[in-house]
Amino acid sequence: MLFLTEADIRYQDTYLDGMREFQAEGRYMDWMIEDLVAQFPRFVQNLHARKTHPQPGNVPETVYWLVENETFIGRLSLRHGLTEGLNLLGGNIGYEIRPSRRRLGYGTAILRLGLEKARDLGLERVLVTCDDTNIGSIKIIEANGGVWQNTNAVPGHSVPVRRYWITLV
Repeated sequence: MLFLTEADIRYQDTYLDGMREFQAEGRYMDWMIEDLVAQFPRFVQNLHARKTHPQPGNVPETVYWLVENETFIGRLSLRHGLTEGLNLLGGNIGYEIRPSRRRLGYGTAILRLGLEKARDLGLERVLVTCDDTNIGSIKIIEANGGVWQNTNAVPGHSVPVRRYWITLV
């Protein structure tokens, strides 16, 4: 069974396995897995706090994990609004699938499920962005009804960013 759930300590082991996969491809290199193991309940609590107590300059955000058969597959961030920065890069929804589960349809599924959560939140349309070179994300966004608006250079970002709107009503 495939579903989205808010972050939960019961998926600690498979979440950490996923983080190790991301690190093997050079991502999240500033995360110390050993520290995350020791602080995992607090880490999950901090993810939940983003919904009601966002950091200054951020919007409320719900963090979901895509889980299949008790295994962490990926992460989705649903931002309840947009800042000037998120309007350029990040949008309302950001998602990622752990490397060992890519190209298996999970990206399309996580975005589809995330759109349901956005609709439940009362959003009428959402912005989803991706790098212009990320063919997989382009296909995922378009398969979920994304309508391309434009592609922009974003200061500090090495690749142009594609912006898509998805209408939910």
